[in-house]
Amino acid sequence: MALNQVYFLKNIFMKKFEIVTIFPQIFDSYFGESIIGRARQKKLIEINTHDLRGFAQDKHKTVDDTPYGGGAGMVLKVEPIFRALEKIKNDSTVESSARRTILFSAKGKKFTQQDAQRLSEYEELVLVCGRYEGVDERVAENLIDEEISIGDYVLTGGEIPAMVLVDSVSRLEEGVLGNAQSFQDESHSQSGYLEYPQYTKPEIFNDWKVPPILLSGDHGEIAAWRQEQSKKNQEKI
Repeated sequence: MALNQVYFLKNIFMKKFEIVTIFPQIFDSYFGESIIGRARQKKLIEINTHDLRGFAQDKHKTVDDTPYGGGAGMVLKVEPIFRALEKIKNDSTVESSARRTILFSAKGKKFTQQDAQRLSEYEELVLVCGRYEGVDERVAENLIDEEISIGDYVLTGGEIPAMVLVDSVSRLEEGVLGNAQSFQDESHSQSGYLEYPQYTKPEIFNDWKVPPILLSGDHGEIAAWRQEQSKKNQEKI
């Protein structure tokens, strides 16, 4: 098989993230570093940002307006979001069944590791970042598949939640982590328990010692100890 054919086949299955935001530059630093940055360089994942203001049709690039019925703050308009999502859909080579469109919202379903695993099955994730007082409800009603929140607190926008989702889903992609065992043993993964405590060299520091069981070389006993510690961590929350 020719090299260009191999490259093409690889990219068919590359995980794609399409992010709609009014602050696309926010993502440059985080997604250019560490594990996510290396995964992008290796073309294991693809992350594209779309400036919502580019889909406004007036000369002032207006993407928000005052809420009907009164109230504080501004609301993101439905029209530019509609046009952004239409362009992403029309430009995509991904089947609609392999695409999931998500709006980050304070009233959305709380994001969990199980959601990350579920969303990792999609080839393309389209992420809409809210801002200001909220997003015109017609977006949630007609343009997206689900609303997600990352916690019971208020943020100034959906950009940080988008980073959280991209990071957590990307880690589940084959080849992104150097060792597949890493995400299997992590907190909230297979067992449902929190991760066990980890230690490294030196063995003793300031009279703080590594648990002797970890130095024993008995892998069965170590596994049992780690499982017990995971259960104890779960009981603390």
